[in-house]
Amino acid sequence: MRAVILVAAMALVTMGLRFLPFLVFRKKTPPYIEYLGKVLPAAIMGMLVVYCLKDMSITTAPYGLPELFAVGCVVGMQVWKRNSILSILAGTAVYMLLIRLIV
Repeated sequence: MRAVILVAAMALVTMGLRFLPFLVFRKKTPPYIEYLGKVLPAAIMGMLVVYCLKDMSITTAPYGLPELFAVGCVVGMQVWKRNSILSILAGTAVYMLLIRLIV
C-alpha cells in the first residue's frame, strides 16, 4: 500500500510540474522562457556529451577509440536520418560492441 501511495504522489507531482507552465503562462509566454526553450536542449546535449567523454583516456589502450567511434556513429546517424533516438541507440550499440571486442 505504501508503494502505491508513493507512486501516486510522484505521478501527481510530475503531472503538476508538466501542467504548471500552461497554467502560469495562459495568455503570452515571456520572451526569456521562449529563449530558454530554444537554447536549453542543445546546451543539455552538449553537457551530456562532455559528461560521457570526461573519463576517456587517450594515453592508454584502447586510446578512446570506442568512444570516438560511437560519437562518430551518433553524429553520422543524426546527419543521415535526423532521428535522435535512432542515433543514440546506434551509438550505444556501437560503443557496447567495441568495448566488448577491443578491451
